[in-house]
Amino acid sequence: MTRRSVILGLLGAAFVCGFCFFNDWILRQTYLVGNNMPAAIYGILLLTVLVVNPLLRRWALSGRELAVIMALTLAGASIPGGGLLRTLIPSLVMPHHLEKTQPGWRENHVVEAVPPHLLVDTSRDEDHVVGGFVQGLGVGGQHIALSQVPWRAWIRPLGFWLPLSLTLWVGLIGLALAMHRQWAEHEHLPYPIARFTDSLLPEPGETTCPLLRDRQFLVTAGIVFCIHLNNFGCTWWPDYLIRVPTDFDFRALGKLVPWLMRGDGGMLLRPHLYLIIIGIAYFIPSDVSLSFGIGPFLWHLLSGFLIGYGIDLMSPVEGWSYFSVKPQSFALFGAAVGVMASLLYTGRNYYGAVLRRACGMASGERVGDDAIWGLRVFLVTMLLVVVQLCLIGVDWTLAVVATGIMVMGFVVLGRIIAETGLIYLKCYFWPCATLWGLFGAMAVGPQQLLLLMLVSTVLFIDPREALYPFMVNSLRVLDLRQVRLGRAAVACAVAVFLGLAVAVPVTLYIKYDMGSATGDSWSTVSVPRTAFENQVLIRRKLEAQGASVDESGSFLGRLGGTASSPVCVIVMLGALTLVLGFTAARLRFAWWPLHPLMFVTWCSTPLRWMGPSYLLAWLIKSAVVRYGGTRVYNRLKPVFLGLIAGEVLGALFPALFGAVYYFISGNQPRLFNVIPG
Repeated sequence: MTRRSVILGLLGAAFVCGFCFFNDWILRQTYLVGNNMPAAIYGILLLTVLVVNPLLRRWALSGRELAVIMALTLAGASIPGGGLLRTLIPSLVMPHHLEKTQPGWRENHVVEAVPPHLLVDTSRDEDHVVGGFVQGLGVGGQHIALSQVPWRAWIRPLGFWLPLSLTLWVGLIGLALAMHRQWAEHEHLPYPIARFTDSLLPEPGETTCPLLRDRQFLVTAGIVFCIHLNNFGCTWWPDYLIRVPTDFDFRALGKLVPWLMRGDGGMLLRPHLYLIIIGIAYFIPSDVSLSFGIGPFLWHLLSGFLIGYGIDLMSPVEGWSYFSVKPQSFALFGAAVGVMASLLYTGRNYYGAVLRRACGMASGERVGDDAIWGLRVFLVTMLLVVVQLCLIGVDWTLAVVATGIMVMGFVVLGRIIAETGLIYLKCYFWPCATLWGLFGAMAVGPQQLLLLMLVSTVLFIDPREALYPFMVNSLRVLDLRQVRLGRAAVACAVAVFLGLAVAVPVTLYIKYDMGSATGDSWSTVSVPRTAFENQVLIRRKLEAQGASVDESGSFLGRLGGTASSPVCVIVMLGALTLVLGFTAARLRFAWWPLHPLMFVTWCSTPLRWMGPSYLLAWLIKSAVVRYGGTRVYNRLKPVFLGLIAGEVLGALFPALFGAVYYFISGNQPRLFNVIPG
């Protein structure tokens, strides 16, 4: 790693963390991050290699330097959006505001039940701290001074949540190091996003890469870029330009598949064509594309069939909104457990060797120092996470289980990224709801569930921009460019610290300057309500049952009052069985057509959006391989890389144009989105 690559990478992380909230909720453009392949970051990489590097000549950035810059920038990208701050900041202040309009909250004293240091301090000036956040303190076109932000009110809650987040993230960086060699070298996962990134990086001694001189790549990328440029122009001048259709409506066919429509699968008959998905799917196994393509159809057909028998997999059995006890969430949780068990079993020899070496014992298998120290860091930090949760009142057993569920979720997301390149995915299961459904409110305890819901709200409610998947791709690119992974991981941790130092004050300033009514009602209203609405429902149900819960004892002592949700447990075990069965079949039979990762994604919203594109990608690749063979398949690789690059540039240009337009005119630009997120 060179000094300038580290400096530029840290500056990139700081820029993303400082500009993200403004781009997403003031300019209202395509999310600056938004998914696991941020168009802004990858688009700037393309422009750097295509335009900037040739102009720099002998000062041009090398491929290794660009790999380091990307890794540090992506590490910071996990902070300002859904990875943390989008939900953290509103969740610490909005409960005080929402309580005023929720008599059930006041009646059950649910906000008062939260330890005071977990929410903002309103004891001095509630109107300024809460009212200023909601309505904004700016008057007209006048922006507020930095001193008008009530920084003191935020010191105490941020003093807990930020160290907790940092501890978890540093541990995940260590875990990514510990698992990298197994995935990259022993299992030879395809890493499609990392491979695309590496294909853009210059070779030693060059300022650009051979791909950018390939005519097929340039023509394809140019056509896709022009399509999006035209469609973007249509949002401004609809009377003069004709939109190239990317959305198609086949809902008239819904009457032929009543189970699909009854199972809420109508969205699948109105697909959006994501060319970036078709490009990525060309480089992954065909069974993955087929599974992702038909998975959402299978789920909604199954849901529609079961609804006819009075079983609704999509509706909550108990609770409200995100943290409700829902069969759909337990299907994804059971599948995630199956995937985690499969990958641990597959890599048991390597992981066992890393664990023995991390504990100071000898091992016959060769293990790198980066993996050893990575696992040591992971084990120490996870212990610290559990201790921090215990300090706010979470039972140590529940703290261990909740931490394990979050880590499992992040690892499964990283595995999906490494194996399939799925650019947009979230975990639709949460520690609090999982424990609630498996053991019941009596066994877990209302207060314990409230604390776990707050933790889930801050750390795990929307991991579409999670650090672990970013690190998985970054480590692979760094490895391909022969960068020392241990040093790069330390630099990524520094980027995370720097990103927080930039993103937190910038986000707070914009919120207090312009108010929280910036169009993001999900994070400012829905998310902060979730924990407390469910707490009210739990307490009312227990009161109606005449039950009282003594939470002075341990969770293990209350297990006698376990009351699981039978439907959710059955669905969870069914999903677990399917994953393990499909994994075994895929290993045993070469002809097996479906991939077990289908069950971690088939009932998620992102796959409802992108599933049809995966199905089309499978058809295209199958036709190429069948009628053209390996030779034609390899010759067409630049075309599909061009689809990815063109879509990325098509998302980047409107964002750049929107920023320039806003700063010149002061008006909000037209909304235009390209990549899901």
